[in-house]
Amino acid sequence: MQRNKSNNQPIQWTMALVVLASLLLTGGCNRGHEPSAAPAPVPEVVTLTIEPRPVELTTELPGRTSAYLVAEIRPQVNGIIQKRHFQEGSDVKAGQLLYQIDPAPFQAAFDSAQATLAKVQANLPSIRSRAERYKDLSADNAVSRQDYDDAAASMEQAMAEIECWKAQVETARINLDYTRVTAPISGRIGKSSVTDGALVTAYQPMALATIQQMDPIYVDVTQSSTELLRLKRNLETGRLSNDQENGRAVRILLEDGTPYPMEGKLQFRDVTVDPATGSFSLRIVVPNPKYLLLPGMFVRAVVKEGNAEQAILVPQEGVTRNPKGEPIAFIVDDTDTVRQRMLTLDRAIGNQWLVSSGLSAGDRLIVEGMLNIRPDTAVKVVSFDNHKTGPEDENTASRARNRTDGGV
Repeated sequence: MQRNKSNNQPIQWTMALVVLASLLLTGGCNRGHEPSAAPAPVPEVVTLTIEPRPVELTTELPGRTSAYLVAEIRPQVNGIIQKRHFQEGSDVKAGQLLYQIDPAPFQAAFDSAQATLAKVQANLPSIRSRAERYKDLSADNAVSRQDYDDAAASMEQAMAEIECWKAQVETARINLDYTRVTAPISGRIGKSSVTDGALVTAYQPMALATIQQMDPIYVDVTQSSTELLRLKRNLETGRLSNDQENGRAVRILLEDGTPYPMEGKLQFRDVTVDPATGSFSLRIVVPNPKYLLLPGMFVRAVVKEGNAEQAILVPQEGVTRNPKGEPIAFIVDDTDTVRQRMLTLDRAIGNQWLVSSGLSAGDRLIVEGMLNIRPDTAVKVVSFDNHKTGPEDENTASRARNRTDGGV
């Protein structure tokens, strides 16, 4: 039994070596047929060719409306309000009766002044006749010179008294007219601060009512003096052309963002800059026939700056920022290699950026696929017109093309 066991050991080792050799041979064959690694695919990007075009540049400024004319109604004589002759919140005309103050005492004063004037005027002929007679008699020495001087002085005194009472009559007439409180301007009148029977005093601090003329209406906005300097510099360098004929037209946006149906006109720019805010005021006159604008409303005025004949507008998704926050863009050069450009942005116009420097006509701006690229790498370029592999891509290209062609 021991002899048989020792004879089987060489056979077992031989079989183990055969199996091991087979495994090694199989591994070597597999390595020999292993496929080579495929090259990395070239990133695909969508580009937009830069084409300068004329653009009207505007500035949107916040402001508030104010009445074109404002008149605070105050009495000019003391008295009791007999009657109010208007409806609160209605439109009134210039000269329309608003309040009637009790005229009785003023009518009596006027009548008294007229009567006194008539009395003085009635005495004047007698005094004048006596003075004329004394003049003739004085020439013949029939009366003393003193009597003639007294008669002449009496006549002058009577004439002066007549003029005095004429002034008194006029004053009484004016005060009587002041009992009729009328509208000095046409417009819409607000609420009344007094009722019938109230006692009012001349030139009292509290107004009886306020009339506001709201057609047209003012829109007062503020603009930074820095923006004014930038505008003047762009006009001087020729980057902007000023349209003198239509440059004063201003569009108005209401509080909810809807455009006001009528354009206003820039009336003037203030000549003083507020040192606290560094801004100055602009006043715009806006037609308001339907009283859609009310005094005190918040609006935004779109003021035209000028025309940029060679403006470069790019979609906002084509502009990114580096870690320092500086705007950059990626373009594709003639060799289909990605290049990075530093940009200077002027402003946002709708969903586009107005580029002051960094891009030029003919540049191919990358607007899609920027996540898979880096500077100085080769890419496969697809333009907007050819980027229609699917409904979603086609809609994206159409939106981007619309933004570039007319999305101001």
